[in-house]
Amino acid sequence: MCGVCGVYDPDGAAPLELILRMMTALRHRGPDGSGWYRDDVMALGHTRLSIVDLAGGTQPMAGEEERVWVVFNGEIFNHVELARELTARGHRFRTASDTEVIVHAWEEWGPDCFRRFNGQWALALWDRVARQLVLSRDRYGIHPLFYAATGRRVAFASEIKALFCDPGVRRELDPDGLDDLLTTWSAGAPRTLFEGIRQVLPGTWLTIDARGMTTGEYWAPAFPPQGSEPDRDIDENTERLREAVVDATRLRFQRSDVPVGAYLSGGIDSAVTAAVIAGFADTEVHTFSLRFTDAEFDEGHHQQLMHERLGTAHRELVVSGRDIAEALPEVVWHAESALLRAAPAPMMLLSRLVHAEGYKVVVTGEGADEVLAGYDIFREAKVRALMAEETDPDARLRLVEQLYPWMRRSPAQVPAFAQSFFNRPFDPDDLVLSHRPRWQTTSSIQSMLAPDLRVSGSAAADRVIAAIPAGADRWDPLSRAQWLEMRTLLPGYLLSSQGDRMLMAASVEGRFPFLDHRVFEVAARIPAEQKLRGLDEKHLLKRAFADLVPAEIIDRPKQPYRAPDAASIFVADAPGRLTEATSPDAVTAAGIWDPRAVQLLWDKALRSGGRGMGNTDNMRVMAVLTSQLLHQMLVQDWRAPEPTPPTPVAAFHRTTIGTREPVDHRMSGMGPADQGR
Repeated sequence: MCGVCGVYDPDGAAPLELILRMMTALRHRGPDGSGWYRDDVMALGHTRLSIVDLAGGTQPMAGEEERVWVVFNGEIFNHVELARELTARGHRFRTASDTEVIVHAWEEWGPDCFRRFNGQWALALWDRVARQLVLSRDRYGIHPLFYAATGRRVAFASEIKALFCDPGVRRELDPDGLDDLLTTWSAGAPRTLFEGIRQVLPGTWLTIDARGMTTGEYWAPAFPPQGSEPDRDIDENTERLREAVVDATRLRFQRSDVPVGAYLSGGIDSAVTAAVIAGFADTEVHTFSLRFTDAEFDEGHHQQLMHERLGTAHRELVVSGRDIAEALPEVVWHAESALLRAAPAPMMLLSRLVHAEGYKVVVTGEGADEVLAGYDIFREAKVRALMAEETDPDARLRLVEQLYPWMRRSPAQVPAFAQSFFNRPFDPDDLVLSHRPRWQTTSSIQSMLAPDLRVSGSAAADRVIAAIPAGADRWDPLSRAQWLEMRTLLPGYLLSSQGDRMLMAASVEGRFPFLDHRVFEVAARIPAEQKLRGLDEKHLLKRAFADLVPAEIIDRPKQPYRAPDAASIFVADAPGRLTEATSPDAVTAAGIWDPRAVQLLWDKALRSGGRGMGNTDNMRVMAVLTSQLLHQMLVQDWRAPEPTPPTPVAAFHRTTIGTREPVDHRMSGMGPADQGR
């Protein structure tokens, strides 16, 4: 992981001081050094977290002719194989880094190189001859990449705070971004929470030159029509899945020049990746776990069970509600987003433990729930379909009782809520049927917004529906639900606010074997009933790794990672920063929320100390508090840092060499059948 930034301006290069300030704003992403490149129209910046080719991987980096320059955040895990292929085609390498592979791959294949990469990345390529800037992001959006255009000038960066170093970039909240957040939990790409700031869509690239900006797509999740899944033999599918997950984990563990650790959450996903790593490792494996003082959220028993089975060197962090409250301002600073859950805070604290133990890289089980159907939302949709056909009230209640056994305030224990939730109108032709109840529940928070920020109707849901690919109506309903998770919650929240941002806050890189595109390609060809068998989630994954994971973990009900929300905030002697941010004066000044509605919610929470609040009220509390902190830090009180990027600093000052007509990468010959599907 690293930080990248830059400014393209055909009317004259950005001042060096601006690039240095942008690099400084990203120093937590790359504390091991930095570098910049500058010519008459382009400036590139980079902060490095050195993981591969520690001596030779300095960026910005160019090929031997210095025509193409790159700044890169992430990893290309198949860089060894690609370098071998490119060498056979006549390319000469000066380093062993995956960064140099990107340069030569672009020279050889242009945008087709992206679908050849097995990795996670956010990168910028500058062609000095064509005078073109290319921005690209990995398939799932593991790494962030933002940009802001002012006239013909385009600034880009790994984080929004680096863009705010440019005085020409506005700092205003975007009502549509807020609408997305208060419906689907995050602003949907290309939108962000800030007016005029956009993010590169996962699986795409942008080409920017004097003619403007164009985009291309090299990958998107897609599924075969229901009933025509080509791989139907469950035993063969079990073996294919195991081979894909094992190889994806091997690449992410072995392709590193620094030690790699592993997270153990207590569930099957991280248990699988840790067990596979233990099979490859020739040294002791180090694992890390997160625990809670509140037993409702703690999974310590199952974490202990797995690490004892594997014999790992294990460290755990026990987090209290007060720990979460004290961490929240820094969490929001790094997330650059309001949040509906407190769950990112413990993840940031765990990353600090990993860093303190001398580790820069951890492998996690993120992505398995999306790719292999592990979430309750998939089970909910199936239960709703069954309830629509069932007339016996007792049988309907028994269906509901099979959900949420992990949750104290579960619908099974609140029959009135369960009946309301599952008896909503059921339209089998609704493309977002699986997610609409959740979105409607979340969007109720918008009634607390200041009137001028409220967006009428179901605009956020409509924007998601508009992005659903043609032919999705022929997919299995489970496949449509998986697509929605992969395009909303996964990139916008799980991989961002709870993932990359909390890892990079402590200068730690996360690696995700289940998000290897080859794992998805195996899973997408499998019938839905093999992934969600009855209500048994991730059924095929359990079959594939039953020999490596204890039965107690395989057979336990799915328990999603959660942390105490309002109960963490309304503790005795709450941190003053939280109280100040939500004071009546602060709420009025920010103009995001209706002060009267906030006061009523706060009075309710104070009476109970935040304990026992319902799901929606917990989200309301977190949305108000974190958006107030966000406004305070990144809108109201923002100050660009002094230009002190991490040392050593590599400097490359060049002039643009020659001129010629820009290459039109929209004509690269990549049709829908070629986009990695």
